[in-house]
Amino acid sequence: MTSMSNHGDLRAELETLTTEAFRPELSEIDRLPTLEIARLMNGEDTSVPAAVATQLPRIAAAIDGIAERMSRGGRLVYVGAGTAGRLGILDASECPPTFNTDPSRVVGLIAGGPDAVITSIEGAEDSRELAAADLDALALTADDTVVGVSASGRTPYAVGAVEHARKQGALTIGLSCNADSALASAADHGIEVVVGPELLTGSTRLKSGTAQKLVLNMLSTITMIRLGKTYGNLMVDVRASNEKLRARSRRIVELATGASDEEIERALAATDGEVKNAILTILGGLDGPTAARLLEESGGHLRAALAASAG
Repeated sequence: MTSMSNHGDLRAELETLTTEAFRPELSEIDRLPTLEIARLMNGEDTSVPAAVATQLPRIAAAIDGIAERMSRGGRLVYVGAGTAGRLGILDASECPPTFNTDPSRVVGLIAGGPDAVITSIEGAEDSRELAAADLDALALTADDTVVGVSASGRTPYAVGAVEHARKQGALTIGLSCNADSALASAADHGIEVVVGPELLTGSTRLKSGTAQKLVLNMLSTITMIRLGKTYGNLMVDVRASNEKLRARSRRIVELATGASDEEIERALAATDGEVKNAILTILGGLDGPTAARLLEESGGHLRAALAASAG
């Protein structure tokens, strides 16, 4: 009887959520031509960036908090279940090749563990205790940031993670797609991107997932810009781990310096292929060891190292 009561309570709660709302005008969507369904979906998706735009001041404030802590050696930890968890893992996994970060600096946790990336792990999202245990395995510090991600804003795993992280002194961010969410209120920084009801009722991998992807892109990318991982809009910390990235490395050095192919090859050879160091040797007229020292002294900020070389 208790289980039936709990299901009733949960159903009533879901009915109040914008992300779960039913749209009667789409109840015949399965009878439409494929192109018309595609047009409808595309039209839905165009509303997402505008919803994100309403939250930009909150996003920027959160990024400044993340960057301040990461500059002291802290980590960025994404926590979520299902789609939200997978998006966090995706964003985390793309930081090492893009910004040459250590894989331990940006981390994605998903309810149910790594297997949940490709398989639904039943019940995992309902456990606050599981979230606390997963975070405890990371030994959080006050320099870390934990971002709970949940379209509904009520997922116990995400809310529990934020509450637990806050008790540990970490900075906390709650990203949801419903207003007045438990997740946002539990966090230091609440970001609520309200994209409205989904094309398929409750399918939050659609607009909600797109909104979360856009915000996570901002959190990691702009944090890395703040940390000096770029020079202008060039990825000067890119890790050249394959032929495409090796070619991109040379192009980045060329765009930053205007140097000849021969000069670029010499600079990359003198700096073990480190793009940022190679740019500094060319623009500053320095040798490899001096460039490396100046970058270390400037905390990896190429502009600051260039200024120091000129001084």
